[in-house]
This record gives sequence, structure tokens and C-alpha cells, in this order.
Amino acid sequence: MIKRFSLTVRLAFLYVTTSILLLVGLGLLVSQMVETHFDEQDAYDLQDKLQLIQNVVGTSDSVPFLIGRLDDVVHNHRNLYVKLERNSQLIYGSTDSAITKFPLMNEFTPNQMLKWRKEGYTYHGICQNGLLADTAKSKIDICVAIDTEHHQHFIHTVGQSLAVYILIASLLAGVIGIGVAHKGLAPLRTMKQQAQSIRSLKLDAQMPVDSVPVEMADLASSLNAMLARLQSDYRKISEFSSDIAHELRTPITNLLTETQVAISQPRSAEAYREILASNAEEFQRLGRMISDMLFLAKAEHGLVLPSVETIQVADEITALFEFYEALAEERQVHLVQIGDATLSGDRLMLRRAFSNILSNALKYAEAKSDIRVEVFTSGAYVHVQMTNSGATISEASIPRLFDRFYRADTSRTNLSADGVGLGLAITKSIVEMHHGEICVTSAANQTQFTLRFPCQPVVS
Repeated sequence: MIKRFSLTVRLAFLYVTTSILLLVGLGLLVSQMVETHFDEQDAYDLQDKLQLIQNVVGTSDSVPFLIGRLDDVVHNHRNLYVKLERNSQLIYGSTDSAITKFPLMNEFTPNQMLKWRKEGYTYHGICQNGLLADTAKSKIDICVAIDTEHHQHFIHTVGQSLAVYILIASLLAGVIGIGVAHKGLAPLRTMKQQAQSIRSLKLDAQMPVDSVPVEMADLASSLNAMLARLQSDYRKISEFSSDIAHELRTPITNLLTETQVAISQPRSAEAYREILASNAEEFQRLGRMISDMLFLAKAEHGLVLPSVETIQVADEITALFEFYEALAEERQVHLVQIGDATLSGDRLMLRRAFSNILSNALKYAEAKSDIRVEVFTSGAYVHVQMTNSGATISEASIPRLFDRFYRADTSRTNLSADGVGLGLAITKSIVEMHHGEICVTSAANQTQFTLRFPCQPVVS
């Protein structure tokens, strides 16, 4: 099982790790800069000593005279080692042990400082030629070196001090990091407490947005939006439960009452047939309601389209006009069809969606008025607009018009209508299954439903 660490420990660990890396990097940079500075200083000193000895060599006409003068020059320079050779033969060493401190001559590059270690000590040295002032202008190999032990001691001391400082600073960084992480995560703890207080009956709780850091404000806003959606969905579910109980209670009460009355006393066969016929109508109504609710439930749980085919919208509208022709004549309403377009989708579902809108228009249309159905393509969408004249839908009802079991205000209620308030909800689900949109506008006794579908074929 993988051990999980708290966010405070993770942040503190990252803070300490980052601090250690930065401090170690700073320590290495300081050490490198100090060492480079000493190397440059040693190179300058060696060049100065080498030039001094070259001047002494160039003004000496014999080796014995040269050795005497070099003793005077080298005597006052501590940690300076000098070696002179002529024809690979040693002619001068500043001290008895100076010769052993130099590497071989072939390891030197002219005018470049060489660094080496011998017997636990570090040396810097440089070699160059000089010409003796004798008649033969004898060539002399001159090598000078210095012991850098005092520099190495200083660098070692600085390194130890930096190591101790980095260790103490890392411990302090750990303590400070835990405190900073604990303090910085305080808004998260506040949000956690707020989230723990949320219950199904208290979904109106809000996460603090103004009092949290900017980085968490978006998270708090997103959680608030999620709570708002949950509250809205929970309200819809509660209303749906209440509505469905109300809608089912009425027919069941009717059935129960009629049955109790029928069995309360002996009746004729004709009376029983009438009661059974009445009960059959209620059963049909219950059946349609259950079927519609089942369809909506499937649609909301990702029901895929049974089939997808290319549909000529004008043909479907014409077929619906023929189906509703008798009802339109009865209500003295004239059906008008304009335009045509092609879209892809399930034919039966789309016909049901168009039928729901058209039947609604027929229910609420004024006598001797027109119901106009316009089909056209605009941009990447196919529009189907159905317009009828009738009582205006109130602005308060329009946003809820597609809710299940919702009925508009009483001025539009048609008592003869046999619907239960699921038709528009089903239409909206069908349109959304085809990746479309539906909207309604109502003003000045004109109500218009617009169904918009993408021209691109939908995927089944």
C-alpha cells in the first residue's frame, strides 16, 4: 500500500528541497569564485617572479654569478620555489627540497600555470626560458612554483562554514516551510468545513470566494456553480416527485372511486361496460404518461438514436399537416408551410418533436388564424420555426416551459387538452439528442417555437 502524505508535508518537503538546492548551489558558486580568485592571484604572482628571475638571468654573464644573485632575490619570498636548468642539468634550486616539489619539465606548457599535488600539498607553477648574458647566450630553463596551502586552508574553512550554514538553514527552512504550508492551506480547511456542512436540505451553502487566495477563487467559484446546479437539479427532482404523485393520484382516485361505486350494488351489463370503458381511458392516460416518463428517463441517461437517416423536413411537415388537417378544420385554423431543408437524424423522433409543437400550436391558436411553419438553413444550422396566434405566454412561464409536468398560466390552459405537461420536455430531449437547441418567444399574441439543428450529420 502506497503511503499518502498530507499536502502540508508535501509542500514543506518541496520547500526544504528547493531551499537546500539553492543553498548548495550558492555554496558551490562561492567556493568556485574564491578558488578562481586565488588561481588568478597565483598566476599574477608567478608571472611577476618569473619576470624578475628572467631579468636576473639576462644580466648575469656566468652561472656562479647568477646563483649568487638569485639567492638574494629568492631569499625574501616565502613559499616560493625556483629551479633553473641548462641543457637538462640542474644548476640552481632555491631550497634543498625545491627540486622534489616540481613535476617533470615536459608536463609544463610555456606561459601557462600548472597545478599539481605532491606529498599532500598543492602547488602552482610556471616555466619559461631565459638567456644568460655570456658570450654563448646560453639558454636557461626557469621554473617557479608556490605552495598554495594557505589558500586551500582558507577554501576548506569557507567550505566547512558554508556546510554548517546550509545544514542549519535547511533545518530552519523545514520548520518555516511547515508553518508556511499550514498557514497557506488555511483557506482549504475553511472550504473543507464549509463542504462538510452541506446537506441535501442545505444546498444553498456557498464557498468563500472573496476571502480565499486568487489561485483558489476559481475553485471556490466552480464549487459554488456545482452547488447551484445540484440545488437546481435537486429542486427539479423534488418538484418532479411531487408532480408525478399528483398526476398519478387523480386517475387512480378516479379508477378507485368508479370501481367502489360499481361494486357497491348490482348493476346492469351496460352499466358495467360504461364503467370499464371509462376505466380504460384512464388506463390509456396512465400508459401514455408512463411511456413518456420512460422515454425522458432514457434520454437523460444517454439514450442513443435508434437510427440516423437523411430527412427532408418539408416532407415531414406535409405529413403532419395531413394528420392534423381534420383538427385544424375543426378549430378553423389555416396551416401554412414555407421552405425546405435537409437534416440527419431519427425520422420517428423528429416527427414526434415536430408533432408536439404543432399540436400545442393547434390547441392554443385563435380561431381563423394561421399556423406558419418555416424551414430554412442559416449558417451551419437548419431552423424549423412554428408560429401561431394566441394568448401570450407570460415571461415567468417561458423559462419553465420545457420542465416536466409544467403547464403555462391559466389564461393559456385549455381544459379540453388531454396532455399531462410532458410533450415539450420530450421535444427538448429529442432536439438535444440531435445536438440541437429549442427556444420560444411570445409577445403581442404571437408565439414562436424555434428548433435549430446542425447541418452536419449526427452520429448515432
